[in-house]
Amino acid sequence: MEKKLLDKKDIDRALVRISHEIVERNKGVEGLCLVGIQKGGVYIARRIAENIQGFEGLRPPLGTLDITFYRDDLNIRRQPEVSRTQIEFDLNGKKVILVDDVFFTGRSIRSAMDALIDIGRPSSIQLAVLIDRGHRELPIRADYVGKNIPTALNEHVDVLLVEDGHDEDIILISEGSYGA
Repeated sequence: MEKKLLDKKDIDRALVRISHEIVERNKGVEGLCLVGIQKGGVYIARRIAENIQGFEGLRPPLGTLDITFYRDDLNIRRQPEVSRTQIEFDLNGKKVILVDDVFFTGRSIRSAMDALIDIGRPSSIQLAVLIDRGHRELPIRADYVGKNIPTALNEHVDVLLVEDGHDEDIILISEGSYGA
């Protein structure tokens, strides 16, 4: 059983708000860069970068980060899907906005921070997520949240975006398994 949580307009509104909050908190875009976690975080980071360019006239550097080999559940995943890390700018001394689509236990974000530190030494790492569904297992919090959606452990949040081949942008919640 699936339930539609957000549609394209809701998603767009949340991302515009996050984009403005990022610029406001960082007093502009100087020294700022965005890094999207593969896969959904990359699409969200691109949209945030486009929004920032639209109202600031400058597009912050944008990178993609694959955390597959940094995950703490690598040994129990059947066939990990390896994507590409592409960060073609220096992270040293930068304010990195780490972007993901759904924030759950915090383990993926911990993995992403480990991967970033292996690449460079940012002056700060901030976290932007489209959906925060709760159930944190690690003491990590998001700095920018599109929507808090309390969920049960047996529920799964799917972010379906046109960039990933879907007909429309929607966010669904369905029954699934923990960690799915």
